[in-house]
Amino acid sequence: MHHRSLRALQSAGATAGLALAATLATPAHALQVFACEPEWAALTRELAGDKATVYTATTALQDPHQIQARPSLIAAVRKADLLVCTGAELEAGWLPVLLRQAANPAVDDGKPGQLMAADFVRKLDVPTRLDRADGDVHAAGNPHIQTDPRNIGLVAQALGQRLAQLDPANAAHYRNRLTDFQTRWQAATQRWTQAAAPLKGVPIAVQHRGFPYLEAWLGLQQVAALEPKPGVEPSSAHLADVLRQLQQQPARMILRAAYNEGRGAQWLSERARIPVVTLPYTVGGSERAKDLFGLFDDTMDQLLKAAGPTK
Repeated sequence: MHHRSLRALQSAGATAGLALAATLATPAHALQVFACEPEWAALTRELAGDKATVYTATTALQDPHQIQARPSLIAAVRKADLLVCTGAELEAGWLPVLLRQAANPAVDDGKPGQLMAADFVRKLDVPTRLDRADGDVHAAGNPHIQTDPRNIGLVAQALGQRLAQLDPANAAHYRNRLTDFQTRWQAATQRWTQAAAPLKGVPIAVQHRGFPYLEAWLGLQQVAALEPKPGVEPSSAHLADVLRQLQQQPARMILRAAYNEGRGAQWLSERARIPVVTLPYTVGGSERAKDLFGLFDDTMDQLLKAAGPTK
């Protein structure tokens, strides 16, 4: 009986030891991240790796201005440790509703659990007046900051620091991944910038005024916009006006985002005899844009192809 009892105690001790070892080996709770747009979800995955679970609220084929505050989004915000969105009023039509309904104090305005990417870059197209008659005008400036890779690098720095702040036990992990990402990203940005030299000064038409950061980075010259006002679909009469404008001041291409409805751009393309370039605009917007690097590889290749040989 004594030997059997001793063996039972030894067995129980071994089992307890294994259980303790398993507990110690189990990774800590992964950060729950709610990303409003695919580019910030992709950036979070680059910087966090397996230390975060990322929920993406929108896809590249959805207009980020026009999202419904669905119950699934509310539930995701409710359990989030960190909310990463563009800000600059891009999500003004739906994010405040999500925050109110989710009632998660960790991601409230002003808390470390909320990061607005546009806070860390210099905004373009800041309006001199605010009038709803002017269309979908953003008081803080144009929110489509993700079309310039230099902005991505600035947001990465802020996001890496925020991840380390929220999860100090893994701070070294986030710092190492941030350093690695920035090294690769700066090299890629330099490569894209050098390849883009032929695009400087190239005149373009745009469907939505969503490309000022791309234009500023590459030196593209916007000469026409299909939308009469931001966020307002063009009428047939307005498209005819744009066509006459392009006959006086030709463009080399028409840019539209993957989520834009394309009939107006196609109509204009056929009559002005210039190509439509459907840019992925964010991660997932094309077959090649599977991550942030693919997003800009595809964007640059499409722009250079449409621009044609340098003159």
